[in-house]
Amino acid sequence: MAIEVFKRHESKFLIDKTIYEEIQDKLLRYMELDEHNRNNQLYTISNLYYDTRDNHLIRTSLSKPKYKEKLRLRAYGIPRDDEKVFLEIKKKICGVGSKRRTKLKLNEAYELITTSNVPKIRDYMNRQVIDEIKYILKIYDLEPKVYLAYDRRAMFSKESRDLRITFDTNIRTRRYDLKLENGDYGESLLEDNQCLMEVKAGESIPLWLSKMLSEYKIFKTSFSKYGSEYKKMLLSNKDLEGEMNKCLKTYQTQYLTHPQLAHQYF
Repeated sequence: MAIEVFKRHESKFLIDKTIYEEIQDKLLRYMELDEHNRNNQLYTISNLYYDTRDNHLIRTSLSKPKYKEKLRLRAYGIPRDDEKVFLEIKKKICGVGSKRRTKLKLNEAYELITTSNVPKIRDYMNRQVIDEIKYILKIYDLEPKVYLAYDRRAMFSKESRDLRITFDTNIRTRRYDLKLENGDYGESLLEDNQCLMEVKAGESIPLWLSKMLSEYKIFKTSFSKYGSEYKKMLLSNKDLEGEMNKCLKTYQTQYLTHPQLAHQYF
């Protein structure tokens, strides 16, 4: 059975394609390609992110609290209606990310999210995760908000599966036609020469990787695909200028109305 619960420290780096090409051979001295990349081709991941009508989850996430969560539906490529996908809860607590997910057929996932009705449990499902998802659906009135896809190259450490490095390119998004089965098209989120590199480790990263990052002047950045898309959407939509101000002022509002919670934002 595929791993359905993940807990990792995540670091993100925006690099250009030149650096991306230069470090591949060095990485493969210590890493091996993910099975989806064994033919040296990139594979496509497509996602639907869910949020409330007033974008509560992403606005909370962008305010940098100690705890945040997201719900997304993920597929590899463009799924058919009866093809298995992953329904995932992503959480981050004090900088440590965790992901809990269950397999569902695409039509089962849509039904669960729309109605909160649990499908008949099959051997490919994780009942505990489904119960957690049902609880989230009870707390929040969620709806599909954004489609987000990208092409990925991934690798694992030869010594430990706890170390994983991914490179995402051609990140594209849309806020219409919000169905995974309707194609992986959308507007570009990054510049053509940019690539998002993510290092996911159980604990600290190995010395050889730290030296390589230093050698190529690859510096850590704070980057969320969904968060970046949301901010880009606000900036491009003058009708939502007030929403951007609301997003930027979340901390001040929390501090003024709930000073006892201010510690969550540091």
